[in-house]
Amino acid sequence: MQVDVFTAVPCLGNPLAVVLDGSGLSDDAMQRFAHWTNLSETTFVLPPTPEGRAAGADYRVRIFTPGAELPFAGHPTLGTFHAWLAHGGQPLEAGVVRQECGVGLVALRDVGGRTAFAAPPLARSTPDGEHLARVLAALGLAPRQVRATQRLNNGPEWLGLLIDHPDTLWALTPDHAALKALGQKVGVAAQPTDPLLIGRSNREARAFQAGAAMAAAGTVAAPAPGTEAEPDLWVRAFAAPVGVDEDPVTGSLNASLAQWLMAEGHLPDHYTAAQGQALGRDGRVYLSRDASDQVWVGGDVTLCIRGEVTL
Repeated sequence: MQVDVFTAVPCLGNPLAVVLDGSGLSDDAMQRFAHWTNLSETTFVLPPTPEGRAAGADYRVRIFTPGAELPFAGHPTLGTFHAWLAHGGQPLEAGVVRQECGVGLVALRDVGGRTAFAAPPLARSTPDGEHLARVLAALGLAPRQVRATQRLNNGPEWLGLLIDHPDTLWALTPDHAALKALGQKVGVAAQPTDPLLIGRSNREARAFQAGAAMAAAGTVAAPAPGTEAEPDLWVRAFAAPVGVDEDPVTGSLNASLAQWLMAEGHLPDHYTAAQGQALGRDGRVYLSRDASDQVWVGGDVTLCIRGEVTL
């Protein structure tokens, strides 16, 4: 199947290819297919390992970008679950699904009417100053434009940057070759700063400018500005080291950003992030933190393609 994740409207989220029976496929065959799909991620559903089954796993998933395997990723977690369920998957326990992947078991459940996954534990630290300076140079950012930084690792590792303004975010034209040489995936986020409605309108128009250009070229239908309430956080994700210059909507990054920014008091326990507008998409990620400090990452998923693949 191919599903579109973090959107209720087909073609506005992050697509995911799901091979519903990966049994018997070699690592090379999986990587070749993921490279061929040319999507940010492709997943392969497998029976749980004996250890996973003993821990209550409903299924196992392996996650590949065009260039590498990942221990965990967010949009493949939500998308694989929906494809597995649509294919007849039956949870072992009512109300919760446990997915086995490289970081262990990840729980999925309903949160506020949407499926959400439990963000894996986050390791975070202050980035090395020299490395950070090189990353900022590759992004074209001045140090004064950066409000906060953290190295974030919840399976995938990201350098998280909270910057000064959405306009700065939209203006980014990274040197992807430099980021690839540095081996650094970067997540850049900005909070809305102008409370006036006209400010909101102008920001949304700028956010969709790139998407409108793509629509004019016939590559995507751009959403109309103002179709959803303004989010609490705008996000872009640059992942050249794994073969994806800019990812449309990134669950693992949004999970780790939420864990960091909520803990530091930059954002409340419930907020909405938007991502993909610079690519003509309109992804929405719904973040929440419960009483036990567990962060849940939710979003809509749309089934777009059913079929068969020969591998």
